[in-house]
Amino acid sequence: MNQRRLPGPTTQRRASRRRPRDIHQFLVVLCNTDPLVWRRIAVPTTYTFWDLHVAIQDAMGWLDYHLHEFTVVHQKRGTLTRIGIPDDDFPEERPQLPGWKVKIEGYFAEGSPPAVYWYDFGDDWQHVVIYEGISTAAPSERYPRCVAGARKCPPEDCGGTDGYANFLEAIADPRHPEHAENLVWVGGHYDPDDFDPAAVVFDDPRERWKHAFEK
Repeated sequence: MNQRRLPGPTTQRRASRRRPRDIHQFLVVLCNTDPLVWRRIAVPTTYTFWDLHVAIQDAMGWLDYHLHEFTVVHQKRGTLTRIGIPDDDFPEERPQLPGWKVKIEGYFAEGSPPAVYWYDFGDDWQHVVIYEGISTAAPSERYPRCVAGARKCPPEDCGGTDGYANFLEAIADPRHPEHAENLVWVGGHYDPDDFDPAAVVFDDPRERWKHAFEK
């Protein structure tokens, strides 16, 4: 399946600020990171899987350069479903439902098994998405919202978890032969502990979709 480079969040508007009535809360954990890179996000119950994808991208700090896929169990049917961006050229190779047509309602409820969010099929970034419940939206808050989290997102295209571990080792040691090269590659500075949930800016998922798919 070909990679499709999608526009990063810095090119988009802030997410729509229409206040929802209820919100779903999720814990998103980037697998095989130590210490863990994780986020806790609250999103409107009206969200589609495309909307949730955009919220995860923005909360994590990814740039939406590559394809993605959710693997999730339907809470009533008990079927395993792949949801993402269908490949029009090879629809039967890896069948997926289009995320912008599938609501997250029906797939998440109390006791639901974790879903998997897979980003960048080359670097193979897999996230566990754990449903934490539904609640009434706070009148004083705006959604989507990053409630909490820890650790900076790995750089795009750094080679997956092994490449990220090598990258962290290199930038932490000024004597490492790849220290200077890696620092230049990430713009001169990278602090793996630098994350502030209050600083997360969420894009409008409708605008992201338009930029990705409309000619």
